[in-house]
Amino acid sequence: MFQKPKHNRIFHDLVAQIETAILEDKLKPGEKLPSERGLREMFETSRSSIREALRVLEQKGLIDIKLGPAGGARVKPASTDCVVETLALLIKRRKVSLNDLAEFREGVEGNVAALAAERAGRADIRILKELLIEAKSHLDKGVSSWEEFIKVDRKLHIALAKIADNPVYRFVLEMVHQNIVSYYKNFPLRTKEMMEENYQDLFELARKIEQGNTEEARLIIQRHIRKFNRYMKIESNSSELKAVGLSGNEL
Repeated sequence: MFQKPKHNRIFHDLVAQIETAILEDKLKPGEKLPSERGLREMFETSRSSIREALRVLEQKGLIDIKLGPAGGARVKPASTDCVVETLALLIKRRKVSLNDLAEFREGVEGNVAALAAERAGRADIRILKELLIEAKSHLDKGVSSWEEFIKVDRKLHIALAKIADNPVYRFVLEMVHQNIVSYYKNFPLRTKEMMEENYQDLFELARKIEQGNTEEARLIIQRHIRKFNRYMKIESNSSELKAVGLSGNEL
């Protein structure tokens, strides 16, 4: 499976060979890599090169390293954790603006809604209707059920990606919707009117998907995203003004 690395690029070769073996499924999830000593003998290189290569592979999320007699390096199952963490940091550090997110979501979720309308079967429509019933139950409780309402909203967006039957869209939207929640917390537009407006958008979207109306489904979700972004920006600006006012009073 492995070859002796070239001396002028030992470290890079170690990482590349083990990574390729994992990606090509020659090393399967849960499988244990040879011991550090075994890898040193296999690659005919130093302990420091092996340890550095394993550290990089762990950072990439390809292996998990545990210490102790029963420890060692094992291949991790495919996961979006590393990418999700990176996106979360970008959002928390304001490297991704509200406009950036809205622009991205309009394109991606517009396509997803259109594909969902084209590909949805009876079971898919039933899932959307069940989510709408759940959302309505939280809407009826009012603002006290805001968090639960938003969770259902997020479930419905992810459900559309599943119905669209494209794993790339599903992966991307799961990342976005797991992390966009930080904006909900920072700029909480928690009103009954907002919940009702949001629910009506989702209801109309599900109806167009059931009808197989691809372009209307696309337009509804794009308008929904633009409207939400506009409200979030208004709330954001309001929060900034309040912060300035407080600082002024303190001075």
